Amino acid sequence: MQSALYGFSAAVGFSFVMVLFASIRERLAAADIPAPFRGNAIALVTAGLMSLAFMGFSGLVKL
Repeated sequence: MQSALYGFSAAVGFSFVMVLFASIRERLAAADIPAPFRGNAIALVTAGLMSLAFMGFSGLVKL
């Protein structure tokens, strides 16, 4: 039962992150970004900032 719950939670979390990242990428496409940061560079910066933000949630739930 615990494995099924972890699997379901991981799938929901992954889906949430993918939708969030896609919406951020759409907003970045319309933003005025300096030339060196366009494309994959800003995507890596965004992914890094998102990972730092989600690391803050790591201690909230203790099982």
